[in-house]
Amino acid sequence: MATITKRPNGKWQVKVRRKGQKSLSKTFLTKALALKWARDVENKIDMGSFQSTCAAESHLFSDLIHKYWEEVVQPQKSSDVTIYALNRLIKTFPEHRMIDMTTEVIKEYKESRLKVVKGDTVRKDLLLKRRFFDYAINEWQIFLPKGNPVSSIALPKKGKSRDRRLEQGEYSTLINEALKYGGEIAPIIDLAIETGMRRGEITKLKWSNYNSVSRIVTIEDTKNGEDRVIPLSSKANAILQSQTQVDEFIFPIRGDSIGQAFRRITKRANLLDLRFHDLRHEATSRLFEKGLGIMEVSAITGHKDLAMLKKYTHLRAEDLVGKLG
Repeated sequence: MATITKRPNGKWQVKVRRKGQKSLSKTFLTKALALKWARDVENKIDMGSFQSTCAAESHLFSDLIHKYWEEVVQPQKSSDVTIYALNRLIKTFPEHRMIDMTTEVIKEYKESRLKVVKGDTVRKDLLLKRRFFDYAINEWQIFLPKGNPVSSIALPKKGKSRDRRLEQGEYSTLINEALKYGGEIAPIIDLAIETGMRRGEITKLKWSNYNSVSRIVTIEDTKNGEDRVIPLSSKANAILQSQTQVDEFIFPIRGDSIGQAFRRITKRANLLDLRFHDLRHEATSRLFEKGLGIMEVSAITGHKDLAMLKKYTHLRAEDLVGKLG
């Protein structure tokens, strides 16, 4: 049975109590709205179709983003990339409750983001949101009356893959700025260009997996879920040999710290359209320019989308060292 009382602030609080059902309460501006809500809730309880929105009304979107980070994203290999998108969502919607995150709100976010970033970035943001809401609904049992608010939103078309390479003079500009910046970023940039390793792979390099004599390094548990043995050019080998051993990792630095340093360097160097991942494309192109075949390159870089790759599993890293110079 519903109980309606007027609060000192002039609002009306309604409480619905039913046997076998958790007590429910909500506050409204008018008594009429309070009565309507009470009737709707009681009818749904009687019909067995009632689902409480209390969790969606009491939990902040930003708080659950933090929880999603801890439970889902942080253990992932790409967490250092995803954290930026999550932090942006927290800053954009600091006080929104889950119930407030409607399709209309997210459409407005989509339109505002499209004014400042490319469609691919917005597409990734929306897909991340969709996964988050699916997880909140299914795993945390947070009932949203209209379901996942991102499901009905059209995603921007997927753009063409980037093929950005370093243009004439850009390498010198980039590396000089990196040397001024200090720290490990300069050798990390050089290593990425020499090997095609991803940012996360570089942070996983261990001294125990590096052989300076045979010029081989092994990356454990790569993005593709496999270990990869990489042959090193003489320059890449020299980069690793020049590092000081302080713990088990050759570069004891977080992936997001590399990204932050690289963005600062490119901004100072006025290379605003250059991303760290572009260095992987630069490295791949340079390997082809050295005369390596497509399967040899894929064996080094770990690309898995090349036709008939599995037929060339006999290629050993040791066999490729001599071709790298």
